[in-house]
Amino acid sequence: MKTKRIGLIAMSGVRARNPELVAAGLTMPGFVERSEVIASLPSLSLLTLAGMTPDGFELSYHEIADLRGLDTLPMDFDLVALTSLSAQIRDAYQVAAAYRAKGIPVILGGLHATALPDEGVAQVGSVAVGEGELIWPEVLSDLDSGTLKPVYRAPRGESFDLRQAPLPRFDLLDPSRYNRLTVQTSRGCPHRCSLCASSILLTAHYKTKPVAKVMEEIKAIRALWPRPFIEFADDNSFVHRGHAKELLRALARENVPWFTEADVRVADDPELLGLMRDAGCRQVLIGLESPAKDSLDGLEEKANWKWRRRDRYLEAIDRIQSYGITVNGCFILGLDADTESAFDRVFDFVRESSLYEVQVTVLTPFPGTPLYARLKQEGRLIEETAWDACTLFDVNLRPKQMSVARLEAGMVDLIKRLYSAEETRSRRRRFWRHRKGKPGGTASPAGARTSSASAPVPA
Repeated sequence: MKTKRIGLIAMSGVRARNPELVAAGLTMPGFVERSEVIASLPSLSLLTLAGMTPDGFELSYHEIADLRGLDTLPMDFDLVALTSLSAQIRDAYQVAAAYRAKGIPVILGGLHATALPDEGVAQVGSVAVGEGELIWPEVLSDLDSGTLKPVYRAPRGESFDLRQAPLPRFDLLDPSRYNRLTVQTSRGCPHRCSLCASSILLTAHYKTKPVAKVMEEIKAIRALWPRPFIEFADDNSFVHRGHAKELLRALARENVPWFTEADVRVADDPELLGLMRDAGCRQVLIGLESPAKDSLDGLEEKANWKWRRRDRYLEAIDRIQSYGITVNGCFILGLDADTESAFDRVFDFVRESSLYEVQVTVLTPFPGTPLYARLKQEGRLIEETAWDACTLFDVNLRPKQMSVARLEAGMVDLIKRLYSAEETRSRRRRFWRHRKGKPGGTASPAGARTSSASAPVPA
C-alpha cells in the first residue's frame, strides 16, 4: 500500500492591523521584538501529533506567515493538517481551499476551530474539536479508509492523560529558524478569566506532564540544538507546587535557560523562586492586567482572584525580581472600568514597580470566550466576525468609559512612551538599581537575557 503523505501546516507571524501601531513599531525595538517573537514559535500541537503518528506515514512540517507563502508549500499530500490563530484564520481557509481544489483533504484544528467548528467545516471540510491527541488516531484510520468525517470531537468527559504524551517531532524543524523552542509541562489553568482564549477551551482541568517526559523533550531539543532557549508553553506554570519543584530540580542539572508564564502567586514561595533561579529561569510573564483594582473586579469569574491579589502586586514583583528573575508585567487596556486615566496609570505603575519588561495589549474578544459572548449580548462588538482583529493590539469593542478612537490613540501613545529607547534604558536601570543588594539575588542575575523571550501568542 502506498505510503500516505501528511503535510503539517501552521499559520504564523501575527501582526497588528492598526497602521499607527505598525508605523510606530518601526522605531520601537521593544514592539518590533514582539512581532518577531510571535512568528518564531513552531506549532507544538502539530509536532505533538506528528510524535504519535505511527510508521507508515510520511510527514513534513511547514509554516507560512501569509498567502504570499502559499506558492512555497508542497502540493502532493494525501492529507493536510492545518492550524491557525484566529487572527489568520481567513488566510488559513484560503490555504485549505488551494489544497481542496487539487482534491487533497484538509483537517483544521486549534482553538478557533474548537470555538467555531461549523464555520471551520464550511470552509475546510473537516475540523478537530478539543484535544488533538484524543482525535488524531481516528483521523489517521479514516484517512486510510478514505472516510474522513466533517467533525472529530474528543469523547464527552474524556481528557487526555499527559502521562501518555508523545515525544514531539522536533526533528522535523530547522532549529536555525527559531530563537526558542517550546515544551509543555502542564495544560489548563485553575482560573477562569473571562477574556482568556487558551487551553481552558480544550480541557476543563489543570493537569501536569510527568517530569521524566518533560526532561525527555528537553534532551531531544538539545540533541538538535546544543544551546537552546526553552519556552514552557503552559497557560500557568507551577500551579502544583510538588510537581513544579521536582521539575525545577531536574532542570537545574541541564543548564538550559528558559522562560514561562505563571500567575503572581509564585512570589509567595521563596523556595520555589530559588529553584526557578537555579534551574535557569530568565523571565516569567505574569498577567497583571491592570494597576486599577476596580478594572480587575470580576475579570476572573470563579473567585475574583486577580482583584483580590492586586494589593500585593508591587511586593510580588519586587520579590520575584530580587532572585534575578525578570518579570514581564502584562497589562490590558479597555477593561470596563478603564477611563482615560488608564494609560497614565499603567505608565506610572511600570515606573513605580521597577518591572524589567512590560507588555501592553487591548481587551480582545476572542471567539469562544465568556468575554465574547457578553459583548455580543450587550451589542458592544464592532464586528462580530472580525477575526483579523484578534491580534491583541487591534480594537474590536466599544469601551464603556471612552470612545474607540480614544482607546486606540491612548494605546498608541502609551506604547510609544513605554517602548521608546530612552524609557526602555531607564526601566533597565531602575531594575538593576532596585535589585542591588536584594537577598534572593545572585551575582550574575538570570535577567540578563530577556526581551526576545517575552511575547504574547494570540489565540
